[in-house]
Amino acid sequence: MKYPNQIKTPCYVLEEAPLRRNLALIKAVKERAGVTIILAFKAFALWKAFPIIREYIPYATASSPFEARLAYEEMKHPAHTYSPAYTDDGFSDIMKYSSHITFNSLSQFERFYPRIRQYPKKISCGLRINPEYSNVKTAIYNPCTPGSRLGISASLLGDRLPEGIEGLHFHTLCESSSDDLEKVLIRVERQFGKQLQLIRWLNMGGGHLMTRNGYDTEHLIRLLLDFRCRYPHLEVILEPGSAFLWETGSLVSSVVDIVENNGICTAIVDVSFTCHMPDCLEMPYQPAIRGAFQQPVPGKPTYRIGGNSCLSGDFMGDWSFEVPLKIGDRIIFEDMIHYTIVKTTMFNGVPHPDIALLKTDGTLEMLRRFDYDDYKRRMD
Repeated sequence: MKYPNQIKTPCYVLEEAPLRRNLALIKAVKERAGVTIILAFKAFALWKAFPIIREYIPYATASSPFEARLAYEEMKHPAHTYSPAYTDDGFSDIMKYSSHITFNSLSQFERFYPRIRQYPKKISCGLRINPEYSNVKTAIYNPCTPGSRLGISASLLGDRLPEGIEGLHFHTLCESSSDDLEKVLIRVERQFGKQLQLIRWLNMGGGHLMTRNGYDTEHLIRLLLDFRCRYPHLEVILEPGSAFLWETGSLVSSVVDIVENNGICTAIVDVSFTCHMPDCLEMPYQPAIRGAFQQPVPGKPTYRIGGNSCLSGDFMGDWSFEVPLKIGDRIIFEDMIHYTIVKTTMFNGVPHPDIALLKTDGTLEMLRRFDYDDYKRRMD
């Protein structure tokens, strides 16, 4: 959809129409496969958009007291909560706002389960397991690398489960395919098959990018149905993040200067990769720019795109354009809603971009603007 001219840069623009398409697909998978699918807040926590999401998927997964409270207050249901490590101070809120609590280690479970057992409401407890297999290539996103702190290996868990454990959780995927899930399930059943007979639910984590073009959703549904036939006593839970927001919006910026050094032309924009698109530097990957060639094209005007912080490495490159850029031109970074808004920082005093919702009728609703007080409060 064409963006309205009144957008003041920088601005994240979430588009309602593709969001609803994603949600409809996710809901269809949930219903056809007979599983529970919940939103992972670590990918998207823009609560002003939750009324749309709740029409399709009402549950969420959290990893902190703040996220658990957000699920309770804005998704209107207690959270499925997992954290690598809980603290004494935060655990009261974790219990208050959660229906499920998953522990990363046996020692954490032993430490906190007595409090859960005495709590007046029912909370279902689980353990995160580590099948020690993942085909995620980027080490920073691979939870099964040797020495990983995430999850309990089969050798440490043994054949039995502690009293009070009702579920198991694994998370080994990242923007992965159904074939990847199939390979992981083979490993999980081989290593934890005895424990699967002892529990009530299995959380298969996130990374199921079912809304990506080319993803084989039919294979995913068959895979889940077959698994449920083998374990009919289990509730199966998936908690993707990126799939909910895949290709649902952009980060709109403007060129504020163009500089040249050693034959490299850099267009400096009013956003920052390190502040507003950290995944681009962490992964790393080069985002698509609307109307640009994603690789340099000989003979075309070519620019490195630089951010507006003082960090020397706050740049990506290079893109070619049909015509030379000039100050004031818009640069629209595509697919910048998942794992971007949730990771924005005010490093260097660089403000967050505005956040807007582009509705299906073409009107723009401004959801949030940030100012000096937002920056100052971070230092209180």
